Amino acid sequence: MTRRAMSRTASALLLASCLALAGSAAAQIYRWVDNEGVTHLSSEKPPPGVKAERIEIPGTSKRASSTASRSSGSAGSTSAPASPAQVAQREELLGSLRTRECVVALEALERKTSGAEPTGAAEIRRLKQTAELNCSQDPVRRREQEAMAAKLRVANSPACVAARNQLADLMAPGAAVNRDQLRTQQAFVDEHCTSPIR
Repeated sequence: MTRRAMSRTASALLLASCLALAGSAAAQIYRWVDNEGVTHLSSEKPPPGVKAERIEIPGTSKRASSTASRSSGSAGSTSAPASPAQVAQREELLGSLRTRECVVALEALERKTSGAEPTGAAEIRRLKQTAELNCSQDPVRRREQEAMAAKLRVANSPACVAARNQLADLMAPGAAVNRDQLRTQQAFVDEHCTSPIR
């Protein structure tokens, strides 16, 4: 079986198991950082004793507590099973959060390995592990994530920082500027200096 087929099978099994789960856990995402600084995102609870942020999906049971940092060993509240729509919403949010972690890790990895910033082997290893854990295995989706990382590098560049500062100066109260100049600067920032992730 190929890696892609195994990934699809695993994804199908994961979705099927998610649909079978009951309680608010089926509609939650857990986020935690391990001892090496690697960010993990999962629909399953982290190992016992690991502090994790629990991200609840909007529209899930009101009896479940709000997003909070809790130990995975704490008792959860009982609530109605997640609907297929909630499970799908959770999977979409989980994918979005993983893409964000992937893009941030790829951008930082490129910046730090290019010599633009001093770094150590432990930091490089952490970024590689975070990217490996959160980036897509699908080649098409991975290229999209790499393109987003490249756009994030540009958005974080000194040229874009200066462009955003100039736009802020143009928009400051009392600034004597014509509308065309303001529109031109805004268009430049929108086109070149907007982060692809939030």
